[in-house]
Parts: sequence; structure tokens; C-alpha cells
Amino acid sequence: MSTRALLALCVLSGAAAAPLQAATAAHTPAAPRSTIADHYAVEDLAMPPGLDSQVGALTMTPSGKLVACFHRGEVLIYDPATKQWHPFAFGLHEPLGVIAISDRELLIMQRPELTRVIDSDGDGVADRYETVTDQFGMSGNYHEFAFGPVQDKDGNYFISLNVASQGAGIFKEVRGTYGHLGVSRDDAEDHWDQAKSRIGRMYSAVPYRGWVLKIDARSGAITPWACGFRSPDGLGFDGAGHLLVTDNQGDWLGSSKLFTVVQGGFYGHPASLVWRPDWKLGDPLALPVAKLDELRTRETVFFPQTIMACSPTQPLLDASAGKFGPYAGQVFVGEMNTARLMRVLTEEVGGGFQGACLPFYDRGGLSAGNHRMVFDQQGGLYIGHTALSWAGGKGIQRMTWKGTAPFDLLGISLTKDGFSLQFTKPGDPATLKPENFSFRRYYYEYHEAYGCDTLDVAPVAVTAAAVSKDARGVVLTLAELKPGYIYELTMKGVTAQDGEAVANTLVCYTINHLRDGTPAPAQIPGTGAAKPEQKKKK
Repeated sequence: MSTRALLALCVLSGAAAAPLQAATAAHTPAAPRSTIADHYAVEDLAMPPGLDSQVGALTMTPSGKLVACFHRGEVLIYDPATKQWHPFAFGLHEPLGVIAISDRELLIMQRPELTRVIDSDGDGVADRYETVTDQFGMSGNYHEFAFGPVQDKDGNYFISLNVASQGAGIFKEVRGTYGHLGVSRDDAEDHWDQAKSRIGRMYSAVPYRGWVLKIDARSGAITPWACGFRSPDGLGFDGAGHLLVTDNQGDWLGSSKLFTVVQGGFYGHPASLVWRPDWKLGDPLALPVAKLDELRTRETVFFPQTIMACSPTQPLLDASAGKFGPYAGQVFVGEMNTARLMRVLTEEVGGGFQGACLPFYDRGGLSAGNHRMVFDQQGGLYIGHTALSWAGGKGIQRMTWKGTAPFDLLGISLTKDGFSLQFTKPGDPATLKPENFSFRRYYYEYHEAYGCDTLDVAPVAVTAAAVSKDARGVVLTLAELKPGYIYELTMKGVTAQDGEAVANTLVCYTINHLRDGTPAPAQIPGTGAAKPEQKKKK
């Protein structure tokens, strides 16, 4: 399609948005209805007719316009003042990340490269496409997505690369060195029926599949930063500048996870270990699980499968300075398969990171497929949806705060014998009693199989509840705390002093270390029964 035709297609001012797909009931986490919708509004943006409005990336320009990249390669700019769309670029290959350098220059992560897209003559349409970096491998496998970029405080960029899927092989012509240590290139190309059983469910045949890469902002030089990822769809930073990466349930991931990523780390999926420059242990898939477990850095937060999330996406810092409600400085995370946004609350304990996830917004007009998010200058949150033939949705929504504070959990911290909870406003002390806080604990085994059941599930009694003087906090004492377990809290009957019920009642805290420094055991014994594969984005 020509630029002129696309321009005619996209300039509009009020066409009704198409209905979005609803999440299937099988993927709806079992959680009570949230009252958070009383404090937030959700509106649908009208999409240009004829556009496949599955969103791969969102960002804001310095002048306050929304940039959206779509599944089939279009890059459109939305002016909130006029409610009109304008085409900026098209023909990109599955763009899944974007940063606006200026109103006329974008950095876009498409499948083969990080691309600088420039409108050099100021007519509103890009006319220059420059490669920033393509220094990573491509085998032609359909599952080799590329995510990012995000930018750190020093101006450097980070991207992440999906591993390939056993559902298909590789092309005869690949970019980069073939490097799978368990299957020869000839077998991978010409004897796939025999090779697929040895190559791994998800595999890394070319550099640096399963890695996070750092890109120097000036030179474009790449630094392989960290490995061990399966499908790292979401990258972001917390308020302290720590790099956060989400990964999706599958082989080697009993459930989906959020990691705090540091240089040189290995985060659990072994396929990408072959690209470590010092790797000398042969085919990673041939190593004992205990050895891989010894090498890996644990997740900061588990997202319990079907309980909290099925496919977590982008982590996004609330840097709105209170324009989006009482959560300033916290991190939101999208969820693909359901109409849910989440929050994560992390802390450093025993020299490592751990913490909790909880729903932020459920249903209440929100669509499924919550893939990409960005705040505007007014504190509104744009949310882009996608499905990519899995569960999800389409289109873009904008969520705004109505100005009234919900009664919600604001913080949770591990203590030596339980948890300290903080709320957004004073609770009713009569409801902050032990019987209204119900805990159970369980874990997921680290193993090669796809997913894992919750193992060693057991209730944990709350033996005491100490309410703070201002009634904004309560310290819960538990009968036991075990590192290596997820502690799932359900609040029932907890209300504010004005009678409002707590907005979100479910919290899942991942304990890697106790306060006395006791770490999780190397591997908790268990059956590790794998769950059947579920429909998911990644």
C-alpha cells in the first residue's frame, strides 16, 4: 500500500472501535471481583478502519503524541488533541518495541534488527531507515521474536531475544554461526524429524537467542548481558534503575517469572548457555538439573500460573508523580491472556531480590491481551492489546485515575516471622484480624518439562496480627516461613475505616531468603508433574 493510500486510511476522527476479543474462561485467574474500577476509567481509542490493530509497541513523543507499532508493520502516530491517526512508517517486520528520540526520530525493534526510523524532511512520514544493530543470529525459526529496546540512565539500550521452537526447524541459510552442541547443522537442516527430539523443546541455534543484549548508545556495539531466557517479552526498569525482565511459563519454567537482571547472570533456561564465551561444559541439555540449578539466579517474583497470570508482558514504572493514583514509584506488569494488569512489589533480602505480585485492575472495561503500556504527560496509561493467534485482544485503551484513593495494598515486606502489610488508607482495625488473612504456600520445581503443578501445597496459620497506630499497616505473624516457597495470601472481609472493601484480595510473595539470611534449598524434592501445555502468547 502506498503512503498516500495509508494516509487516507488512517486520518479519522471518531470511527467506532471494533470489539476486542475476550479471554477464554479457561485462562481466567480465580480471584474475587475488584473494586478498583470505582477509582479508574477505561476508554477505547478508535482504530483506523482496515487496520489489524494488534499492538507490538507503544511510546510517547516529546510533544505528547502516541506512537503505536502494529503487528503487520505499520507505525502510526495518534494526536490526543484531534483524536486523529497519522501514518509515520510501514513495512517493518513484526515491531515489538519502540523509543521516541524526538518527534521525527524513532528507534524500533523489529525481528531482524534495531532500526532508526527518521522523518528527515519534516513532512510527518519517515524517509530514512538506518540499522542500529543486527549483530545477533536468525535461523528462520518462527519463534525468534525480538523485544525492547529500553534505555538506562546512561543512555544505553537493552533488547531481548526469544529462543526458537521445536515446532519448526531452521532455514538452510542462517544469520550468525550455527552453535547447537547436541544437534549438527546438517541434521537440523536435512533430518529434522530425527533432530527435533534432541534439540530441546526451545532451542538456541544461533547467537544470542535466549539472551538480553546491551547496545551502546553511541557506537551501536553490543554486549551480551545475561542469558537463560525462554520468551522474555517484557523489559523495563524499577525506580532504582534495576533491569526487570519477564519470562513465560514453558520448558524449564514451572510458571511465569519476573527477574532482576544483572550482567553475567544465567536465569534458568539452559539453551542459551552455549553462547557464553567461557562455556566449556558441552551440551547444556545433557547436564544434570542439579548442576543447572547451581548455576542459575532465581526469579525475583513468580506469577503463579492461572492463579495470577498466564503470560506476563511489559513491566512499567509508574513515574507519573501521583497523577495515576497512590502507586507512584511502583511497577505495573501486563497480562496477555486475561483482562488484568498487575503490580509487583520487590525488596532486597539476603543479598538477592524477591517480592510479591498482585492484581491491580481486573475486567471493569479492560480488554485481554495487555501487551504494551506507556504513560502520557497527564498521567493517563495507554494499553496496547494483541493476540497473535493465541489468547488476547486488539486495539488500544487509555486508563485514567478519577482522583479518589482506592483502599488497596500499597506494600508488603517479609519480616523474621511473617509479613508487614501497608495500605493506601486506614483500615478498620476490627477487620484487620488473623482470621481475615488466609495463607497457603507451595513451590514450582525447576525441571525441563513444560510447566509444573503447584507442589507441597499446605495452609499456613496466621497466629497474630498487630495493627499500626494509624491503622494503615498490619504485621502478620505466621506459624512457619520456608524459603523456596510462594506464600499466597487471600484477604477476606478486610475493609477501610470508611467501609470500602480492599480492592484486590490476592497477593503472591516469592521467598528466596529469610530475614536471617537462610536461602532456598538448591532444589526442593518433588514429583514435578508437568502441567498440560496451555494456549499462550509466547
